[in-house]
Amino acid sequence: MVTSHVRTVRSSPLAALLLAVTFGNVAAQQEYDIAIVGGRLIDPANAIDGIRNIGIVGDRIALVTEATISARRVIDATGLVVAPGFIDLLASYPNDDQSGEFKVTDGVTSSFGMHGGAIDNAAWAQARVDSGAYINFGATVGHAAVRRAAGITDRYAAATDEQLTVMLQLARQGLNGGAVGIGFGVQYVPGASREEVLRLFEVCAEFDVPCHLHVRYLGPHPADNSSLAAIEEVIAAAAVTGASAQIVHIGSVAGRKIETALWMLEGAQARGIDVMADVYPYTAGSTGLSSTVFDDGWQERMGGISYGDIELTRTGERLTAETFASYRAERTHSVIVHFIPEESVRRALAHPLVMVGSDGVIRGGRGHPRGAGTFSRVLGRYVREQNVLSLPEAIRKMTIMPARRLEQSVPAMIRKGRLNPGADADVVVFDPATVADRATYQEPAQHSVGIRYVLVNGQVVVEDGKLNPDVQPGRPVRRGW
Repeated sequence: MVTSHVRTVRSSPLAALLLAVTFGNVAAQQEYDIAIVGGRLIDPANAIDGIRNIGIVGDRIALVTEATISARRVIDATGLVVAPGFIDLLASYPNDDQSGEFKVTDGVTSSFGMHGGAIDNAAWAQARVDSGAYINFGATVGHAAVRRAAGITDRYAAATDEQLTVMLQLARQGLNGGAVGIGFGVQYVPGASREEVLRLFEVCAEFDVPCHLHVRYLGPHPADNSSLAAIEEVIAAAAVTGASAQIVHIGSVAGRKIETALWMLEGAQARGIDVMADVYPYTAGSTGLSSTVFDDGWQERMGGISYGDIELTRTGERLTAETFASYRAERTHSVIVHFIPEESVRRALAHPLVMVGSDGVIRGGRGHPRGAGTFSRVLGRYVREQNVLSLPEAIRKMTIMPARRLEQSVPAMIRKGRLNPGADADVVVFDPATVADRATYQEPAQHSVGIRYVLVNGQVVVEDGKLNPDVQPGRPVRRGW
């Protein structure tokens, strides 16, 4: 089994002891603000799957027990599943409430912009604090952002030695300022040299933070610039530098070569190279029409698709050769691209080295449905209906797995993705018989169903399936904080 080769992240024994002592004393006092009782608690981090009651004091879990408990507020979870709040490791959190509204009603309590964020993480985070947030949020420092700040205006140009020196300084600045890693969109800046990527990996290793990569190429052809060659670059960079790496949305990256791509991850992990991946549960991706994804040869790279497989996100219009050229020249349009084999999604979801991430948000009522329904879709379609993976395994991929990608360098993550005394009271309560996504490509701004309660930092944001818009307890999650 490849699972045995996954790196175990070092958590602080002292921190764990202090949490246990502190919240053990609180538990002994039997004074709970909220109790969640009678539910099937599934907590893969602590190997719990059974009926348990949870006592919450303030923003932390104080007790998990089979014994009867009481509190000022009791949530009856009989017949429901109680799990750690879901962690979306691939969704930039914009400075408005709508994205968070659809995240939290999908069971998400923490969301991270791992594709790449601002260099000034503190200012980015403060803007979201000022506007209010339903869920917790964090971000990497972006490869593209440091390129721009170093004066590289041509996405097909490599950094000069002088520019690369500036880029590395800016990346360190971003990490020192609270960014949780470095996010690469190498396909979007094809001029980036191999050395440029390697040196940024080296910075990640220096700070002990992960690299998250939209890899250099999509698809199987031609052989010298295929997705497999791009994955080889990531594995080599991780081997050379010792950094951990995450290949984002591997279902769309690898496509029909998913089996080989997963085999490559297994081989890397078996030899001590920490490379993992995530996947969203849809057969369409989304990106900007003016991006390098649609440079000449895109049809072949995406498995032989054509213009009619592309739809305008704003209206749902399917494109033709003429409208493709016209909209691409305008440089303002995002599109949804139908090109991912269903079998690639299923195989990635079932693999122990692949976690769940949405890569999507909803803004102005539009977007890819993954911005609203990713986690419920996994639970409904791929767990309940198709048995692609078990319920505990799906929850593992949504909770402790993403938490452990960050907790080595981000102390706050030691308290997320799990339900034990001292952990943050980020909790989702859902009905396994009805949970499902409702968001579609035509109508993406649709709340999921079956998500009954969501608590963020001990406050009930979703109650009986309805959002409470007046409760915005989300906090920034930042490196070193």
